[in-house]
This record gives sequence, C-alpha cells and structure tokens, in this order.
Amino acid sequence: MLAAEVNHIVKSYADKAVVNDLSFSVAQGEIFGLIGPNGAGKTTTIRMMMDIIKP
Repeated sequence: MLAAEVNHIVKSYADKAVVNDLSFSVAQGEIFGLIGPNGAGKTTTIRMMMDIIKP
C-alpha cells in the first residue's frame, strides 16, 4: 500500500522551473526524505503534495 505518490509534477515561478517532471512513490512504513540545496524545490514539492499550492 502506498502512503504517497507523485506523478510528473512541474512548478515554475517567473519562467524558472523549480520542480520539473518529478515522480516518486512512498510505501506505507517506508522512511523517505527530500534532500537538496536551497532553491531545489523541496518545500514547493511538499506544499504541492499538501495541496497548499497548485502544480
């Protein structure tokens, strides 16, 4: 069973792609982390998953 699944999401701000064609799935009970430098789109990805912002 999947706890989360993301398929081909894209987000741009002012012609700058911050998330580009991201896909992944997380199984229930699995430990998963988003890591990357500042501006890599980690927070944007979580906000899209939570439906706080639209892709």
